[in-house]
Amino acid sequence: MRLPLICRSVICTGLICTSVICASFVFLSGPVMAQSPASPDLHLRGDRFKPLTYDQLDPEQKALVEHLLAGERGGLNGPFNVTLRSPVVGDLAQELGAQLRFHTSIPNRLNEMAILMTARFWNAQYEWTAHRKNAITAGLSPALIDAIAAGQRPAPMQPDEEVVYNFGHELLNTKQVSDASFKSMVDKFGERGAVDLTGVIGYYCFVSMMLNIDRYPLPDGEKPQLKPLP
Repeated sequence: MRLPLICRSVICTGLICTSVICASFVFLSGPVMAQSPASPDLHLRGDRFKPLTYDQLDPEQKALVEHLLAGERGGLNGPFNVTLRSPVVGDLAQELGAQLRFHTSIPNRLNEMAILMTARFWNAQYEWTAHRKNAITAGLSPALIDAIAAGQRPAPMQPDEEVVYNFGHELLNTKQVSDASFKSMVDKFGERGAVDLTGVIGYYCFVSMMLNIDRYPLPDGEKPQLKPLP
């Protein structure tokens, strides 16, 4: 393929100037072709639900992927290879999860504590491994985390930790919350706090079930941290 290269010059002789136009051609070694961008590597993991590739996704699934990558998580680890199989449900769920994780009225340290309690309840190994790191970063005591892992009541606890522990433990294990635990929760965190804490426990029950039905693998090099409880 050749493209014209146009040049223009002016030659002056005495008082007379003449404009001269010249043309030449540049030869290219091959045809000019538009290159389509490579499909992104989603780094999805799974077991029963085999990891999907970007090229396998339909428009609704691609929308879910775009929302996750543009959001505060910035990735697709966890239940999302599973929820891609029902992308509208997955997208609504991830919006709820982002609100309850990143914009809750509950302090991050206590929110991560509730997530760990939920992971322990469901024996969700990946959820525990991921959020144990988050909890330590948020300031939760390693000794408190180890007690939850062992299925024991942590001692000692800070007053706000005790409020969250009592509320979450009763909700997960008895499916109810006593008047005393409810009052302590509302007195400390308000009615919104009671709703937000219940919401994050409920959302991570959803996450735990998705991970468990998939038998979602741990990150490379990690071993299960939760032992079976008696």
